[in-house]
Amino acid sequence: MTSNPYAGARRTVVIHEDDLGMTHGANAAFADLTAMGVCSSGSVMVPCPWFPEVVEMAIGNPALDLGVHLTLNSEKKPYRWRPLTNPPRSAGLTDEAGYFWADVPSLRKNAAPEAVEAELRAQIDAAIAGGIDVTHLDDHMGAVMMPEFVEIYDRLGRDYDLPILLVKDLQRFNPMSYAGPAPTARYDQVVASARARGDPIFDLVIESPWARTTDAETAYREMFASIPDGLTYLALHFNAPGDFEAIEPEFAHIRTEEYAFFRSGRIEALLAEHEIEVTGMRQIRERLRAHRIQS
Repeated sequence: MTSNPYAGARRTVVIHEDDLGMTHGANAAFADLTAMGVCSSGSVMVPCPWFPEVVEMAIGNPALDLGVHLTLNSEKKPYRWRPLTNPPRSAGLTDEAGYFWADVPSLRKNAAPEAVEAELRAQIDAAIAGGIDVTHLDDHMGAVMMPEFVEIYDRLGRDYDLPILLVKDLQRFNPMSYAGPAPTARYDQVVASARARGDPIFDLVIESPWARTTDAETAYREMFASIPDGLTYLALHFNAPGDFEAIEPEFAHIRTEEYAFFRSGRIEALLAEHEIEVTGMRQIRERLRAHRIQS
């Protein structure tokens, strides 16, 4: 057994799809892979154009494990999205065209924390009002884990009684490669406080292999072989073919080939080979809520 109280087995993994709502293809992939049992959770970007489709999916299938992918960046060109709260430029949430900043350093430099909190609460409230039984909070591009905003992130999890994605070592989290210089003391304090409360802390987050040079099967076999003991979060980005090719022609294949491999029927064998148990964020939410009631 593992020492992580939210891991049911020595190696436990959440197979998660980020970026729901960004495209129809992401939503279609989530519905397909969830039905197959090889995707255990997903999270939706509420400001994105395909959010209403996710709401319809959730109403039609309340068992879907859906969180909110808290969104403060709009990095695609020319495909963009704006805040729900329509803040003034002085709030620092938007660029000169009124869209979210394209990159995390610009957000960190300009955004007022009170405007960030208002926007994130609006996103969560919109998901709940739409009929989504929100199972967790995580974040797009690591923005809310940055030192300027991480206390807000932690507060939202407690206020909405939801688990948030926290990883024990932020330096090993991929967004740190593009977030700009970010001292981790404030993040580490949030993790320490969350751990003391008995909240879930992930041992590792593994993202889609954006820079892979091998074929998809080799890359994902290596990914599953690398999953350590404890609780791991696979932050994946499945997309059915047909739309992401217009957004990022050069990189769309990473998402579409990821989707193709996970629907190939070979994931179950990989899980068995490496003795990995799959859990979902709904299960983690229920365990967290039971712990909070008892505490």
